[in-house]
Amino acid sequence: MITESPVVEAYRELLEQLDRWFQAVREQHPGVIPCRPGCTACCHGPFDISAADVLLVRAGVQSLSGEQQGDVRNRADVLMALMRQAEPGWDGRAIADIGEDRFDALAERVADEPCPCLDDSGACLIYAYRPLVCRTMGLSMKARGNRIIENLCPIQDQFPEYAALAPQSFDLESFEEIESACLEAASVELFDSPLRGNYETTIAGAITTANG
Repeated sequence: MITESPVVEAYRELLEQLDRWFQAVREQHPGVIPCRPGCTACCHGPFDISAADVLLVRAGVQSLSGEQQGDVRNRADVLMALMRQAEPGWDGRAIADIGEDRFDALAERVADEPCPCLDDSGACLIYAYRPLVCRTMGLSMKARGNRIIENLCPIQDQFPEYAALAPQSFDLESFEEIESACLEAASVELFDSPLRGNYETTIAGAITTANG
């Protein structure tokens, strides 16, 4: 059993709010939300994750057996090599180093590549440690002031009732206050500075750079 850092513990506790919200909506709309184990529609191609997510993903990988860790790291190395091929000169760390437009173009080129944390059956090996974006992908969210976070599920058009589901209320403002503290603490743990809380990389980047 691994010993989680206080940052990872606090961040996991925060993200569990999203899990409870998602489950509550699922129970309110039985049979409507198609998200289930083995569905990997949103688990392909690189996407940006935060500094706190980096620590979370690394803790998740460390929780696996030695063989599973090796498999995940090998897949991360392969995806990282493909991304560097698509964007020569990028070290695969900070997305800000190449900018959002170039990162989006890169992501399109490797959009069919599975997340390194998927096993051969399509199951997420670090499900309890999956990043924030993975927990919000399948529902539209409504925050205060009619702020809407759209559902980005790539296959929702196959499920008309699901696609038509109205945005679901969530106290995003309170969530983001705690998230900001987690990001600052993660920045200190990763970079010895609280000033890089806006750091973003990819899951492959988090894994392949875990040791330096």
